[in-house]
Amino acid sequence: MTMTRIVGTSLGLLLVPLLSACAQESPTPAATAPLPVATASAAPETQPGMDPPTPGRTPDVIYVPTPDSVVKAMLELAEVGKDDVLFDLGSGDGRIPIAAAKTFGIRAVGIDIDPQRIREANENAQAAGVTELVTFREEDLFQSDIGDATVVTLYLLQSLNMKLRPKLLSELKPGTRIVSHSFDMGDEWEPEETRRIENRNIYLWTVPER
Repeated sequence: MTMTRIVGTSLGLLLVPLLSACAQESPTPAATAPLPVATASAAPETQPGMDPPTPGRTPDVIYVPTPDSVVKAMLELAEVGKDDVLFDLGSGDGRIPIAAAKTFGIRAVGIDIDPQRIREANENAQAAGVTELVTFREEDLFQSDIGDATVVTLYLLQSLNMKLRPKLLSELKPGTRIVSHSFDMGDEWEPEETRRIENRNIYLWTVPER
């Protein structure tokens, strides 16, 4: 019994230095070559916890959605028909172009400077099944080509409507109808008709002959 314990102890003492030497000569791969770590910045789309895309410049107005009942009234005031092409300047989540496409089967274009709003609008158009009729463009509405429109919808400020007026008169074809939610164009251009919908005004103008 005593001899067995002595031999076992001796072998253990001999193995300790050998194991220590092996450990010093063979470092683990993790210590010398750490694996690369993917970073969130490499992702092409917005991921949870990341900030949404930002506009190229500060939008002129804070986005406030137009109630669906007012959207319907605006389209009725403009007398939208099957041959029209609607442009919504400052289109937000796309509800006016989408409603026009769904209701009348027409082509509609939404223009907004905010990429987050454009993303939402495209998602809403897909959910509504009108992606073949509706297009959303991330552009500055003061720089956009709007010449194809026969109906234009607005929900801007009066000052922006007035600033936009020369562009509307010079680029739109005579007979194009313009409908604005809540804001007119001051004394520079009196509306042809004003309607009151749920304590909100909507205004109609028609581009005159040149």
